[in-house]
Amino acid sequence: MNGGPIRIVVVDDEPMVCAHLRTILGSADGLEVVDEAQDGAAAVEAVVRHSPDVVLMDLRMPGVDGLTAIERISTLRNPPVVVALTSFDADHYVFRALQAGAAGFLLKSTPPADLINLVRVAADGHTVMSSAATRRLVASAAVRQTAQHRGQRLLAELTEREREVLSCLGKGMSNAQIAKVLHLTEQTVKGYVSRMLVKLQCDNRTQAGLLGYEAGLVAE
Repeated sequence: MNGGPIRIVVVDDEPMVCAHLRTILGSADGLEVVDEAQDGAAAVEAVVRHSPDVVLMDLRMPGVDGLTAIERISTLRNPPVVVALTSFDADHYVFRALQAGAAGFLLKSTPPADLINLVRVAADGHTVMSSAATRRLVASAAVRQTAQHRGQRLLAELTEREREVLSCLGKGMSNAQIAKVLHLTEQTVKGYVSRMLVKLQCDNRTQAGLLGYEAGLVAE
């Protein structure tokens, strides 16, 4: 972040949803909605044009969908944080969005105050996903059969301390929160997270947190 407002692009094929999100986010100090888009192609153009900090991306849209847009945005130089917008009728789309590079996901029904806070959290580079929603996602029929085996196989490479850090990641904790819980320094936590991402073959901490759920590491 450059010290200015958090710049946001909102993407949804329903203009009323875009207007609703713009109203909520625009009412908060330090947040600025710089553009809206109704499909994935327009979303990519908006990102190139405005260089936002955060993109709230609907996944199911006509034309170029959100998954394709996330993949394209992730290849850009200095890409923004992309957070998937979802309802529970498309769990498998969320899982694919995280694999494509999304940093997390929010329900469209997220209360306004929570939405504002979570956008700020995402802009700071932290995981954005609710524990309840993540449990539902990993339990979905589209991923259940292979997820647990894959997660357990990858977690076998981790040390006990790395497993503790991963469990905290799966609960959506920031590095500062993990450091406090495990009585470590933030720098030490950063080191653990970096090594885990390599071992787990994950692009970001959100994907690592999902692996923790997949393997049954994160308690209910």
